[in-house]
Amino acid sequence: MGELYIALIHAPVYNKKMEQIATSITNLDIHDIARCSATYGVKAYYIVHPGQAQQDLARRIMSFWQEGYGAEYNPNRYEALTYVRIKSTLEDVLKELETEQQGKKIYTVATDARPYPNTIDYKNLRRRLEETEDIFLLLFGTGWGIIKEEIEKADYILPPIYGCGEYNHLSVRSAAAIILDRLRGK
Repeated sequence: MGELYIALIHAPVYNKKMEQIATSITNLDIHDIARCSATYGVKAYYIVHPGQAQQDLARRIMSFWQEGYGAEYNPNRYEALTYVRIKSTLEDVLKELETEQQGKKIYTVATDARPYPNTIDYKNLRRRLEETEDIFLLLFGTGWGIIKEEIEKADYILPPIYGCGEYNHLSVRSAAAIILDRLRGK
């Protein structure tokens, strides 16, 4: 079975005016995506932000649940947070994976609420995960999504998640949970 990793990209992403920005790291994104990662067999969950102050904030939030009272109060959260790694750039994530995986092919898989022509459907990506020993890194964007140039560099792009109506702006936590269930759920 292939190995699955997640990167939550905070920069460069779009704001609602389609300007490139860096978004803030949120407490809920750290916890909820870590819990999904643990539940669905993700090897590591990378939080990608170039700002040192934001990285320090994420580490402080995580340390509360990994040391002392927080670790004792909620050991399940402690366990889920062991999957989290913090990096400054997507390139840093890829370098770490290349070093750890030595020789295995690493595929990047972008996600977005907008459709792109170079997509792989969930069924086929799930089959690739089940049938190969390859590494797959899911890229989730914060704000209004990863910038187009970065999405287009990905090896694969998953189609948007559609509900039953016109509204299409899920939280990244919700999108990650749905996508992980489609790729790894029973």
